[in-house]
This record gives sequence, structure tokens and C-alpha cells, in this order.
Amino acid sequence: MKTFIIIVCSLGIMLPACKENKPADKAPESKTAEASVSNEVQLTPEQIKTAGIVIHPAENRNMHTVLKVNGVVDVPPQNIVSVSMPLGGYLKSMHLLPGMQIAKGQVMATLEDPQYIQLQEDYLIAKSKLRFLEADFVRQKELNESKANSDKVFQQVRSEYEAQKVMAGALREKLQLININPDKLSEGNITRSVNLYAPISGFITRVNVNTGKYVNPTDVLFELINPGDLHLSLTVFENDLQQLAEGQKVTCFTTANGGKKYGAKVHLITRNVDANRSGEVHCHFDQYDKSLIPGMFMNAEIEMDNAHVSAVPDDAVVKWENKQYIFVAVTADKFVMTPVQTGTSNGGFTEIKTDLSDKKIVTENAYSLLMKMKNSGEE
Repeated sequence: MKTFIIIVCSLGIMLPACKENKPADKAPESKTAEASVSNEVQLTPEQIKTAGIVIHPAENRNMHTVLKVNGVVDVPPQNIVSVSMPLGGYLKSMHLLPGMQIAKGQVMATLEDPQYIQLQEDYLIAKSKLRFLEADFVRQKELNESKANSDKVFQQVRSEYEAQKVMAGALREKLQLININPDKLSEGNITRSVNLYAPISGFITRVNVNTGKYVNPTDVLFELINPGDLHLSLTVFENDLQQLAEGQKVTCFTTANGGKKYGAKVHLITRNVDANRSGEVHCHFDQYDKSLIPGMFMNAEIEMDNAHVSAVPDDAVVKWENKQYIFVAVTADKFVMTPVQTGTSNGGFTEIKTDLSDKKIVTENAYSLLMKMKNSGEE
């Protein structure tokens, strides 16, 4: 009898415990169901229209990997000119400032010096003497041919004539070096001043002299730059240099105006690496733009390889808790937030590496669905 009472009491204790365990087994299922529903959102047709929801399948597009680098606008060395006066002299007049535009052949400055007068004098005397020796040479040549004079006399006259031709030619070149036309020079128009002309069209970048200063032949008076052949000089790390090739497309923009894009192409890749383990890549702009100034800093994106991938518009991808998602349309009014693995982004599209076969995607205003879903979850 005691044993029976103990068994009955034990059953009485266990039965309530068993009844209490049944709801506990169902609780995880309820939580799982809530978790699965939390990634779904359903809208009425009016809400879909108001939010501007657009549904399309993912597209197959040709997309490329982009290498992001930076650099500066530059000009080739042949487009930078240092202007000097070959014979030196005193600067008589000059009206130039850095930044001024100048045309090829325009007078940059006027210089004067006694040596200019001396050079003109020497040339006119040499030219006059040359005429005399030329006439004497012709006369002595005729006499020598008729054996009226000796060969020695003829050779001496010819030697003097040829030496004078050399002297007159050298003085002629010196006059042209200081921009004096020898053909128009005569004893009546000898000048003490000469003009310095712009060798190229461009902009003044440096003015190193002032009026009245004496300049030596080695002094750089002005520096000019011709922006007509601007190029983009990019700095690329050595690990990325091997992926570059001539002809690759480049899209660049300034830091101040990132919305304005400039097109370019890779023209030359340097074959050496500097102390910073980077190399220089020269790019030519597709079109000249006068707003670009040498030395201007620019950001650039180089289009690398090209691949046929599945892609969606950038607006279709939403970010939540540091993960990327898209909304898949299960029905016309029900959408499921689905995690995806994204790839490269360019041209307004983002590569999706996750399989999206036979799925319709919300391609516009996906963030409206995200806000609706999260606000509903908080309620």
C-alpha cells in the first residue's frame, strides 16, 4: 500500500511537468516563423504606385573591373619653354604677368645693349668686304684661266674670299639669333634695341625679370606652357601596373567638381618603379578642356577587364547592418529581402554574383520597401 501511494504521488508530480513542457517545445517554432516573416513586406497596389516600385528581371551586361587611382594634369616637356636672350642685354620694356595668354610671334620684351650695335656694324663691314673680294675672285679666276697670273695669286685671292664668306655668314646667323633680319639691315637703320618674341602660343607661367635689369645669356627670363597637349599623369602601385595596357579607358574627375567626368585613354606605362613602389601612367584626354590646368589634382577610374555578368541597377541594392540585399518579388504585392554577394559597380549598375535566375527584382525605390519593412517590425 505504501508503494502504491508513492507511485501515485510520483505520477502526480510528473504529469504537470509534462504539461508545462509542451508549450516550451512550440516556442522555437513560433520564433522561427517570426524570423522568416521579418524579411517579407507586403504592399497594396496603391502603396506600390505611390512608392514608385518597379519590377524587372536581372540583366546580363558587359561590365569591367575598375581600378581607382589619382594623379595630376600635366604637359609633356616639349610644351614647356624657357625663354632667354642668347646675347644678354638690358631689359628696356616688358608688360607680362604670370597667367597671361600669349600668341606665337608676339613681342614679349625689348632689350638693348651696345653689343647689338657692334654686331650690326661688323656684319655690314663684312658684307661690303665680301662684295669686293667676290669681284676680285672672279677677275683673278679669269686671268688664271688665260695664264695671265700665277696659280699662287689666284689661290690666295680665293682663300681670302672664302674666309670672308664664312665670316659674313657667321655674323648673319648671330643677327638672326637676336631677331634682326640681315636682309633688311643697312647703314641707315642700325638699332640699339632688339625684340624678344614668343616661340610658342600658350600661357605665361613665370616672369623672372623686371625692367632695367641686365640679363645674361644663361638667365631664364620667362617660362611658357602650351596647354594644347595636356595629359593625365596617374600614380599606380606596382601590384596593379601588370594589369594595365595601352588603350584602356579612363574616367577622371576633379575633387572640386566630381560630377563632371572627363574621358581619357592609357597612352604610356612607365617601366620603372620609384621608391614608393609605384609607377607613372600617362593618359591622353579624349577632348581638350580649357578648364583643366596643369598641376590640377584628379581622381581616376581605369577600366580593367570586361566580363558578361548578371547585374541590377544601383537603386536595387540596399544596405542593412553592413550587408547587401535586394528585394525579390514573390507575388505582385509581396517582396522578400534577399541577401546577395555584389561585385563591381559602374555605369549605374552593380554586379550580382548570387544566382538570380527566373527571379524578378525590385529595380527602383528598393529603400522604400526596406523602410516599410523595418518600421512595421518595430511596431
